[in-house]
Amino acid sequence: MNPQSRAGRLAQSRTARILGIVVFNAIVYFTIGLPLAVFPGLVRYQLGFGAALAGGLISLQYSATLATRSLVGRFCDTYGAKFVVSAGQGFAFLSGFCVLAAGFCHGPMAVLGWLTASRLALGAAESGAGTGCIAWGVGRVGASHTAEVISWNGVASYGGVALGAPVGVALFHAGGLAAIGATVLVLAALGFAGARVSPAVPVMPGARLGLGRVARAMLPFGLALAGGSIGFGAIVAFIALDYSAHHWPGAAYALTVFGLAFISVRLVAIGSIGRFGGFRASLASFAIEAVGLLLLWAAPAPHAALAGAALTGLGFSLIFPAIAVEALKTVPASSRGAAVGLYTVFLDLALGLTGPGAGVIADHFGYPAVFLASAGTVLAALILTWRLMLTHQSKNWN
Repeated sequence: MNPQSRAGRLAQSRTARILGIVVFNAIVYFTIGLPLAVFPGLVRYQLGFGAALAGGLISLQYSATLATRSLVGRFCDTYGAKFVVSAGQGFAFLSGFCVLAAGFCHGPMAVLGWLTASRLALGAAESGAGTGCIAWGVGRVGASHTAEVISWNGVASYGGVALGAPVGVALFHAGGLAAIGATVLVLAALGFAGARVSPAVPVMPGARLGLGRVARAMLPFGLALAGGSIGFGAIVAFIALDYSAHHWPGAAYALTVFGLAFISVRLVAIGSIGRFGGFRASLASFAIEAVGLLLLWAAPAPHAALAGAALTGLGFSLIFPAIAVEALKTVPASSRGAAVGLYTVFLDLALGLTGPGAGVIADHFGYPAVFLASAGTVLAALILTWRLMLTHQSKNWN
């Protein structure tokens, strides 16, 4: 066997091992995608609550993820990633039960209460599946393939959202909230069973850094990640309401286009992180994302909004893995789970604040203003990352 053929077979085997893990993340994110184009309109127009509350309900999931992410990271380092991923499937099951219960309720407050509980449970599910699958995947294929694991995990994440959004709309039209809840219950049960029979990886030996030291190491990288994540938060929380305000059909397809663009970059351009470095890859990504958000702000028609969603997905795609590659160099392998968890906290924080914060902007200035403000935040993240790159280069030269 020639070296090129052998290398190709090794790459295929590595990809198969990664996919065998990130499928559990795909299941959770599919359940996340199901209500994204349903809940905002349901809360705003059928239940009669305000735009800020509609956006806040979506962002509540990310607040729950924020609250659990660092604990999940520690559990990965202590009890193993398989345990954490299995727990994530269990919380997804609980989320489905809450949505199912909401489908049989009468009265806006009762429905809102069950939907709130479902978002909290789904936030814990996202935390367990997202962090756990990264740690599990890196444990299976080695730290040198971290970017590849994170990239495939992202494909699973946003691919799940892209597929879940239109399916959720169809389920809601066919059977209401009960149909969405029942679907989540079945998928989460399958995910839990699959995770339990998959081979675990050993817990990494060695001294573990305190959470304070890990947090300080992750802080500048996490702030850049947070700034770049605002655009994603704005789209998932407000794209459906923006379409409705313009009387445009097809809001779910904007989420699908975003997800497909995201996946395309992960599949085609993931090698650019290795070739150009995490800093340069993220700088280019921030610039593209900002252009997409500006197009969403100025979009005169639904096809322009779709183009803006696609550009935002193209830009956002590599930000998480590109910055993570640089961030994880600052901690030992024995603290990798905690580092991934704390680094991802900044994504959760950004998404958790986007809903209510952008809801206030929308109430005062309209939905397009949300995307303009998001573009400004992304550009601020670009400047921060540029400064981090210069600082990193200066340390290497010295």
